[in-house]
Amino acid sequence: MMKRHVRIAIIGAGSAGLSAFKEASRVTDDILLVDPGPLGTTCARVGCMPSKALLKLARDVHGANRLAGDGFVERAPGQVNGAAILEQVRTLRDRFASGPIGTVENMGERYIKAKARFLAPDTLDLDGEQLSADAIIVATGSRPVVPGPWKALGPRLLTSDTIFDLKALPGRLAVVGLGAIGTELGQALAMLGVEVHAFGLDQQVAGLTDPKVNAAALKALGGHMHVHTGHAVEPELSDDGVLVRFGDERVTVDAVLAAMGRSPVLADLNLDALGLELDHLGLPPLDPLRLRAGDTPVYFAGDVNGLVPLLHEAADEGRIAAYHALNPDAECLTRRTPLAIVFTEPEIARIGLSFSELPHGALIGGSDFGKLGRAIIMNNLGGPLRVYADRDGRLLGGEMAVAGAEHLGHQLAWLIQQGVAVTDALLLPYYHPVLEEGLRSALQDLRRQLPEQARRPDLPLCGYSDDPLPGI
Repeated sequence: MMKRHVRIAIIGAGSAGLSAFKEASRVTDDILLVDPGPLGTTCARVGCMPSKALLKLARDVHGANRLAGDGFVERAPGQVNGAAILEQVRTLRDRFASGPIGTVENMGERYIKAKARFLAPDTLDLDGEQLSADAIIVATGSRPVVPGPWKALGPRLLTSDTIFDLKALPGRLAVVGLGAIGTELGQALAMLGVEVHAFGLDQQVAGLTDPKVNAAALKALGGHMHVHTGHAVEPELSDDGVLVRFGDERVTVDAVLAAMGRSPVLADLNLDALGLELDHLGLPPLDPLRLRAGDTPVYFAGDVNGLVPLLHEAADEGRIAAYHALNPDAECLTRRTPLAIVFTEPEIARIGLSFSELPHGALIGGSDFGKLGRAIIMNNLGGPLRVYADRDGRLLGGEMAVAGAEHLGHQLAWLIQQGVAVTDALLLPYYHPVLEEGLRSALQDLRRQLPEQARRPDLPLCGYSDDPLPGI
C-alpha cells in the first residue's frame, strides 16, 4: 500500500537537486527531497570551494617565496605550516557547506533522510516506506573514479573527496590525471613545497584541445611539478610509501591522488526498474535537452547524467529537469554558452566551441600575453589566448591559458551568447593597462582575416546608441 504520493520527488540534495527543488517550488509545494546524507553539495564539501581555498593560500606562499628569491625581501617567509593551511581550508569548506546544509534542514517535512530505490518508474522505496510521484528527478551526483586494485593502498590513496581531511601535507605526492582536479590540486600542493609527480595518459591537460594553448599550459605546469605523460600508472605499496611505475621508470611517493574523473552515483538506485536499457555507466537513454529518461517520468540532472559535470551546469540542469517534470510537453530550454575554467596559474578557460569542435574554414585569432603590459607587471605571462569565429566574423569559441582567464572567459562567453560579431566586439571600450587588451588583440587578429571591412577607427558611429555619452 502506498504510504505517500507527491507531485515531484527529488533524489539528491546537491546543487542540481536543490536547484530543482527551488524551481519546482515556484509552482507547487507538493515536493519531497530525499537524501541519506552527508548534506552539502559536492562543490562546497569536496570540490570547487575547498580547492580554491587551497589554491589561494598556495599562491600566497608561492608569491612570498618568489619575492624572497628575487631579492625584494631580505629573507624567505619560513617553513610552510601545512597543518594550519589545511585547517584553514576545512574552516572555509565548512562555512561554504553550511549554506546548502541549512537550506535542507529548514525544509521540514519536505525533506526526508533516506536512501531511495526505484520499484517502478513512478515509485520509490525509501528505507522501507513507499512513495509514488508524478515525476522523479535523480540528482545523486558523482564519486571519484578509483581502479579497484588501487584500494589496496589504503590511507595512502587520496581522492578529491578525502584530500582536504589530511592533517599534514605529504612530502611526496603522485597525482594521476591531468584534468581540472589533478592540475589544480597538483600545482597548489607543489607551490606549498610538496614534491609532486603528475601523470597523464596523453599530452592533453585540463580539457584543452587547442595545441598551442595546451603546449603553453603544459609548460607552465611543468614549472611547478614533474609532469609525466604517455604512460599508464601502476602504484603499489612499498616499504617507505608507494612505488609508482610508469613505462620503464618508477618513483616513490608518500601518497597517490586519484584524479581520473568522477562516475555517476547509481549503484543502489535499481534503475532496472525503469524498464529501459542501461549503458556501460548504468544510465538509461536520456533526452539531452529535457534530461528525461525514455518515456518515463524520470529525469536525471547534474553530475549523475555525465553530460557536463560543472556546478553552474548542474544548477541549470536542476531547473531544466524541474521545468520539464512539471511541463513534460513544453518546448525545450536553450542551454547557455559552454564555459569551463581551471584555476591553475596561469588560469585556463574553454568557451563555446573548442578547437576540436570547429567547423571547416573557421578563423582563429590569437594574442601573446608575454607581450601584454598588464600580464608582464603581474609576473603571470601565461600562454596564448585564442578566439574562434566563422567566415562571417561571428564568434564561436575560444581557449586560453592566461592570467585572468576566469574573467576573460566570461566576457567571451557573453559575447558569443549575445551573437556579437568580431567587428562589433571591437567597438566596446577597453581600458589600459588591463588584461582585456589581450582579448582585444585576439579579436583584431580575427578581423584582419575577414573580407575587406569599412576603413574607419574602432569607434561607434554617431547614433550608435541614443545616449552615447551618458552623464556628460
